[in-house]
Amino acid sequence: MTAVPLTWLYVPGDRPEVVSKALVSGADVVVVDLEDAVAPDRKEYARAATAERLTDLQAVPVHVRINALDGPLASCDLRALEGLPGISGLRLPKVTTPQEVVRVATRTTVSSATGAGLPLHALLETALGIEHAFAIATAHPALHGIALGEADLRADLGVRADAGLDWCRSRVVVAARAAGLAPPPQSVHPDTRDLGALAVSCAHGRALGFLGRAAIHPRQLPVIERAYLPTPEEIEDAEQIVKAAATDEGAQALPDGRFIDAAVVATARRTLSLADRDRS
Repeated sequence: MTAVPLTWLYVPGDRPEVVSKALVSGADVVVVDLEDAVAPDRKEYARAATAERLTDLQAVPVHVRINALDGPLASCDLRALEGLPGISGLRLPKVTTPQEVVRVATRTTVSSATGAGLPLHALLETALGIEHAFAIATAHPALHGIALGEADLRADLGVRADAGLDWCRSRVVVAARAAGLAPPPQSVHPDTRDLGALAVSCAHGRALGFLGRAAIHPRQLPVIERAYLPTPEEIEDAEQIVKAAATDEGAQALPDGRFIDAAVVATARRTLSLADRDRS
């Protein structure tokens, strides 16, 4: 996948028909969930159904969220998913220490025919995970991203108001950047019908430095894309900045009086890169 992923659609692993619909929903990445979305008595079926689906290459990248790393099911999940052509990455739930990432990375590298292993994405869902954010983000080269799991984090912290999570959100954004990883996507918005609230939440997440968002229903996908793609005004402004930088690489003032330097130009180029994604 060459485009920057903006939408990550979660679907339960024990619902193969829903997985099939997700693959043609327009989501950039489909995340088949073997963890929270699957009842305990359906875990074995979800694992088998997911492994069967991923024996073939898929039209879009498919990640699998395995079960908790400190329980017996994660090992079974990893064994079932080893070497499947249709899997593009693993999402690791409730990561609290870098050692957990290393253990999974070592196992998937050993089991991989190429020796490279699967790209891993760590979900930080507890206070301890947030405290170890940078250590987790730099735990292993196989780790390609970190993100929040806000429902569990909210419960762990006893947070009631949404603003109570903003410090944790910024901590994860900073840790990802410091580790050289892509900006994290936002956690899911649990209300699948209030699309106005989703748009407001996405705008807040974008302001905090997130890029894209996880979703739990296809109707959320267009809202997330619109929120994270640059507006025509932002594109025009970025084009003006990049054009000015092409004629003079140093710090300078634009005709409207705004001062630009290398950092401003880099931001403008990121904006145009996202705009190119929308045009492709």
